Amino acid sequence: MIRQHLSEMSGIELSEVTVSKLEAFRDLVLKWNPRINLVSRASLADLWTRHIADSAQLYRYACNVSGTWADLGSGGGFPGVVLAVLSTQAHPARQYRFVESDQRKAVFLREAVRVTECRASVVCDRIEQVDPMNADVVTARALASLPDLLGLVARHLRSDGLAILPKGANYKLELDAARANWAFDAQVHPSITDPDGHILQVEGLKERLEDR
Repeated sequence: MIRQHLSEMSGIELSEVTVSKLEAFRDLVLKWNPRINLVSRASLADLWTRHIADSAQLYRYACNVSGTWADLGSGGGFPGVVLAVLSTQAHPARQYRFVESDQRKAVFLREAVRVTECRASVVCDRIEQVDPMNADVVTARALASLPDLLGLVARHLRSDGLAILPKGANYKLELDAARANWAFDAQVHPSITDPDGHILQVEGLKERLEDR
């Protein structure tokens, strides 16, 4: 059941090995969460849907993009670790970089990379202090409002790159506010796991310097 559900979420037919890696990651989150609060306690009982499946659905919006994927504010590994695990099956050469400023969470992420054997590295620093990564794809989940988030994304996304950004019910207000300082094309997709959620697929991101 889990394998079928996650296959539907991600858009790829998952192997038993991939699902086993995601189960190992789930177990790691449950083990570490009491110590460093990776996700809210209220969501632990529904970890598969609230966090793993919710992250897995992002894969379908850039499933064929190779190169480097950067996940900003990776925290408990959502969506970064989940996406990296999916890639070990479908795109084993794809490289992930997780950026997390909290030292304890960075340690957790390195352990998650080891346990799941995904192709990823962890950068423990503030996003705005990390050298530009020129990533082909940038993801960020529950990190900041879109007007603030796009500045962080733009720093690390190549000019022709793609950003995949989950947002909540107020996404329209965030889009309108962000357009005051940023030019971009955005496709909006309804979340499969959250009736109030939406996924923004952002391309052509450019700061509106001419208006300043």
